Amino acid sequence: MARPVKLRCIAQLPNAALFKPAGIPANALQGVKLSVEEAEAIRLKDLEELDQEECAKRMRVSRPTFHRILESGRKKLADALINGKAIQIEGGNFSLPQSRFRCNNDGHEWNVPFEVLASKAPLSCPVCFSPNTQPTPLPQFGFGWRQGRRCRRGKW
Repeated sequence: MARPVKLRCIAQLPNAALFKPAGIPANALQGVKLSVEEAEAIRLKDLEELDQEECAKRMRVSRPTFHRILESGRKKLADALINGKAIQIEGGNFSLPQSRFRCNNDGHEWNVPFEVLASKAPLSCPVCFSPNTQPTPLPQFGFGWRQGRRCRRGKW
């Protein structure tokens, strides 16, 4: 059995989720799906011009893992740019530095740091200690974390 994929820490969600060539309707284009962590890797390496060691630290992955994420994202971008495809940013194995959770029993909401989510520790309400909790959705991308499943705009 394969080892589960670790969550990758991202600093921010992208401001836009779809890019396409001008003048062509989106439904007439083939698309490329870029995961949120691939977009974050490209942002850190190419936009902020950080070295791979620092990028890997920020995403809390190993350097070889960061390199694989970056290469996959760059290959998808090149395919889209050269072949005139739409780029859709969605899904992946990621978490924001803090995620917000809500208790279904008492409605209490609280932030959970990335390290707690990444360790997959069982989450319970800090007020009533109920395990009946759920993540609160982030605007634009649905849930900002994922465990064991591929997420897409809040759909599991």
